[in-house]
Amino acid sequence: MRISQFKNNQARDRFRAAYERTLEELWPGPRTALDLPTTFGTTRVYRTGPQSGEPIVLLPGSGGNALMWHRYIDALAQHHPVIAVDAIGEPGASVQTAPIADGQDGAAWLDELLAALEVTAAHLVGCSYGGWLAVNHQIHRPGRTASLTLLDPAGFADFGPRFYAWLIAGGLAATAPRPLRPRLARLVGNSAILESELMSLMRASMGFRRALPVPPVFSDEELHRLRVPALFLLGARSAMHDSRDVADRIGRLVSSARVEIVPGAGHALPTDQPALVAERILNAVGQ
Repeated sequence: MRISQFKNNQARDRFRAAYERTLEELWPGPRTALDLPTTFGTTRVYRTGPQSGEPIVLLPGSGGNALMWHRYIDALAQHHPVIAVDAIGEPGASVQTAPIADGQDGAAWLDELLAALEVTAAHLVGCSYGGWLAVNHQIHRPGRTASLTLLDPAGFADFGPRFYAWLIAGGLAATAPRPLRPRLARLVGNSAILESELMSLMRASMGFRRALPVPPVFSDEELHRLRVPALFLLGARSAMHDSRDVADRIGRLVSSARVEIVPGAGHALPTDQPALVAERILNAVGQ
């Protein structure tokens, strides 16, 4: 089994320089960086906000890291400890040393991370792949989660041609001259390409070889095992799945869930509707 890593030292050093620069640009406020050992490698997290209380733990989408949450940190940290995670196997400051082969491994990594942080009641917030990680953890390693807030999570439909076309179109639009990007963002339905600093960091990560499992679709039996309060925010125009079908399935199978389909939003929900998403997270965890 392979692990996620940079193709060579030059690619790694180029990314790390861009990462540190972007960190200072997007998160200039107080934070504590921690590098925590797990079976699967060393995981970087950033802590901010109050020292006590049930923390909000932020899990990024595929190809992202803790910096994708920079718009949210100040609002969330006013009343809650916030832990933003560079997920193992993604381009960030974490370093993977052992393969993550499946959902069991993904759940074990996240459980070890929460244990190292001494977190016993996390409010897990996950976007896309991070949403799959959060649900997957609750299915396989329940006991450390107080609530789930899931932003257009993966794991509820197979990835089809529409999603891959959306990814490719967004990637191409992100390389266009900056004055053209607002129009292209509307055209391809991906507001994330307007995050200029993160797009520059994404380009710096091109030498990173990601080796994580494709999220399988959760079975009915697995979803029946979700017991903690769970808020699902689904983009009405999501390229990943049919949001109405996903909402109906969650409603049938997850008794603890609330589902909201967000009009005018797609799979890039955190950048499509940042104010709404921040409000919903705070309501879900209890301001």
